Amino acid sequence: MASKKRAVLSHVDGSGRVRMVDVGAKAVTAREAIATGRVTMAPATIRQIRAGNLKKGDPLQTARLAGIMAAKRTSELIPLCHPLAITFADVSLTPARDGYRIEATVRTAGQTGVEMEALTAVSVAALTIYDMLKAIDKAIVISDIRLKEKRGGRSGHYRA
Repeated sequence: MASKKRAVLSHVDGSGRVRMVDVGAKAVTAREAIATGRVTMAPATIRQIRAGNLKKGDPLQTARLAGIMAAKRTSELIPLCHPLAITFADVSLTPARDGYRIEATVRTAGQTGVEMEALTAVSVAALTIYDMLKAIDKAIVISDIRLKEKRGGRSGHYRA
């Protein structure tokens, strides 16, 4: 029987306590992460967004800005994330039959990656859409938030 290699969690020390990873000895490299997610809603809600007649304003542009702001503040939300100097962040919302697809791209030149920043951007953009539309559609569903791609660092390139 072949032995299975056990995964090592970098945020847990030998005693099982959580810790912040020391990235001080890592090389500074260009890093990029792309995350995606979905927001599904009722057809009537989609029609109202696309008609542009919502009292609170444009939920898509508000969600874009919220996602970008969230990417820049990820280390304040996720306890063990390092504060990063983000060099680029963008959030796009693409119409779908049942709602919108969200994609966030985040870049930096640093010693650790920006996967959490991209995932946070998508999450907050989706939550912002929900917040702006909950008065007319409480059944909005946020789903499929995931890392689509990452580049840079020791682990190299990943694509889902």
